[in-house]
Amino acid sequence: MSTLQTRPATAAEDRTGMADPVIAQVVRSRLVAITDQMRMALQSVSGSPTVTEASDFFTGLYLPDGSFATMGHQVTFEAPPVGALIRHLLDSGRTLRDGDRIIGNDPFVGALHQNDLQMCAPLFVDGEIVAWAGVMAHETDIGGMDFASWSPKAKEIWQEGLRIPAVTLVSGGELREDVLEMVLSATRLPAQVGLDIRAFIATLNVAAERLVELCHRYGTDVVQAAMVSMVDDSERKLRQRLLELPDGVVHTHDFLEHDGHTNKLYEVDLVLTKEGDRLRFDFSGSSEQAQGFVNCSRAGLTGGVAGALIPTLGFEIPWNDGLLRPVEIVAPNGLVCTAIPPAPVGSATVETVWVVSNVVASALNRLLAATPKYAHRAQAVSSGTMATYNMSGWNQFGERFGLHLMDPLAGGFGAYVSHDGQDAAGPINTPCPSIADVEVNEQGTPLFYLYRRLAEDTGGAGRRRGGVGAEIALSISVPEAEALVMTHGAEVPNSSGLSGGLPGGTIHQSLARDGRHETGPEKALVGLHGGRTDRIPAFENLGPKPGAFRITDQDVFAVTWQGGGGIGDPLDRDPAEVLHDVRRRVVSVSAASSTYGVVLEYEADGRVSGWDRPATEQARHEARAARLGRPVEDVVAPLGQVGPDVPPSGLGEGERWLPLSDRLRAIHGADGDWRVETIDGTRLVTGSTRWRAGASRIAMQLPERVGDTLHTELTVTGWLDPATGALLAVDLHRNDTEPFDDLDLDLAAGGSADRLAAIGDRLG
Repeated sequence: MSTLQTRPATAAEDRTGMADPVIAQVVRSRLVAITDQMRMALQSVSGSPTVTEASDFFTGLYLPDGSFATMGHQVTFEAPPVGALIRHLLDSGRTLRDGDRIIGNDPFVGALHQNDLQMCAPLFVDGEIVAWAGVMAHETDIGGMDFASWSPKAKEIWQEGLRIPAVTLVSGGELREDVLEMVLSATRLPAQVGLDIRAFIATLNVAAERLVELCHRYGTDVVQAAMVSMVDDSERKLRQRLLELPDGVVHTHDFLEHDGHTNKLYEVDLVLTKEGDRLRFDFSGSSEQAQGFVNCSRAGLTGGVAGALIPTLGFEIPWNDGLLRPVEIVAPNGLVCTAIPPAPVGSATVETVWVVSNVVASALNRLLAATPKYAHRAQAVSSGTMATYNMSGWNQFGERFGLHLMDPLAGGFGAYVSHDGQDAAGPINTPCPSIADVEVNEQGTPLFYLYRRLAEDTGGAGRRRGGVGAEIALSISVPEAEALVMTHGAEVPNSSGLSGGLPGGTIHQSLARDGRHETGPEKALVGLHGGRTDRIPAFENLGPKPGAFRITDQDVFAVTWQGGGGIGDPLDRDPAEVLHDVRRRVVSVSAASSTYGVVLEYEADGRVSGWDRPATEQARHEARAARLGRPVEDVVAPLGQVGPDVPPSGLGEGERWLPLSDRLRAIHGADGDWRVETIDGTRLVTGSTRWRAGASRIAMQLPERVGDTLHTELTVTGWLDPATGALLAVDLHRNDTEPFDDLDLDLAAGGSADRLAAIGDRLG
């Protein structure tokens, strides 16, 4: 077993603070501004829509040891991998010169997959390396057996395109044309990749020029001290925040299906141990590495952890390597998340890296939910997968074109405890997502959109609803092209909910051969609405990994992306909010009734006019009774108020409580014992937070848009308040395994019990 831990600052970097705090702040702000100027340079020169429209890139400044001091707000996955490339250079002992620009993309050195070209530059001032600059972006094609370098049939990494470990592309300021020619000869899109590489060089040149100017103005020692203090301050602030969270163990997992060869189910399993101001992420229980291209290397594992941790816990803290210093990542080699050569890793970013981010976000948000000060920030999983659509061929001018469609970033955002998730807001690991306008995509490539819109019923149902994902149907405006389609999450609802909230809808990918000719665009629009592709026989469900296939101008490809997970029992949602969702067409009339238990009222012309309060209350009571399999008269009506602020009923004198979720409370009794009760007073367990032992268990059927294509090896278990039938949690697990307790707080006397009592002003 190997342990990966972020490197602490060296003694040489442990500098004292600057005497003038004003200058210190000016320098810090200037460093952040340089990072943004790098972004502007990259997007100004690049000709790739992936960079210019979708912002699938990274820019940042690094300390001399490879720790990142600043980063942009594009893709949080990518900060540690560039640092790994820098450390690889440092460990190799290579002689570096002013003006050197080193290019790489090797996943077993530092990249996430070969499509992610990286470039770094040692930044010299007066002959000394004072910092590094780094840039990274996804390239549409870097060679390999399939266009776009996504190769579902690959069995080894050599089939997935050119691997560049760490090569000097610009030596002492002079471009090595032979190296550039070698790289461009491997790609099917040399003009686009070549322009991006020159954009990388321009980006690093901007960083070098601006940093030299800053050092000459304020002094090299002042600038370096500012960079070190930025990282140190972020570390200190995160450690302080961690002390506010309860200690304990959180267990989460997520799945991805189909490795390109067989529809095998792979699991990423995380045991997070939080102790004091430290976090230990243990992935040892994950599946062994796959035969196919869904794996990620250890660099991808680190990137996936950072991609979720930074935005989840780094709020109001500058984003840099200090946020990773309290973190330890443990996993043996040879897992699906720590694959070793020659394992293929071509789809790592949208497969295992993404799933790693899901389980990390899910675990950290369970800790936030159990912290009164931050419970309102707890969030379900956002956009748990990114379906990939690539296309290549010859356009109407006889020119070779290639497309990596970034529209799938419009998945739904996970619900928060305090409010619904935003619709089509994207994943948590991309804080500032963007996609191209339909017209931009149609102008740049021979795409033809039938629609791009929000997808009804894809947001995870709950007291707080997950944001709905988007969906598209498209064809092409040239006679034929080659499409490459793949995803996970077609048979796994990856956007898991919290506190009884349901997961967001799964991916639906389908193709209608001669769909434009047989059905017409207007019929396709009607037939695909709500995901019911079975209404048009011409549409075929493609499943998760159809791979490469020919598409013509008479075919229609349609895909619906995952929504965000929900929070809380759907039967606790305000009926007025359900009515509003129905009117917006993000929740269907059928889901309002079957999932939310809301009885709608109608005008004479069939339009929805409102909701019936008595009938809704009765319908919800009957639904809870049906969950328990009891007569309505034997089921207690739950409290109307729900949420982390609601105190448990029947709280005794001197007793204190801690929220665990919407309806669960850990109560510290006057006798010194801890117990878990629902807010309605149902005691579930004493002496621990492993409350499932006292809950009622049911086999659940997920709504159609979520569970209609569930993988055959998976099942869904729901956990209920035995007295009221309120839904407390929803577990997705393998058929042959039992659900596990996800939250086991350390309540031992003399351990964290005393500290838990002081966590928040609501505990008491």
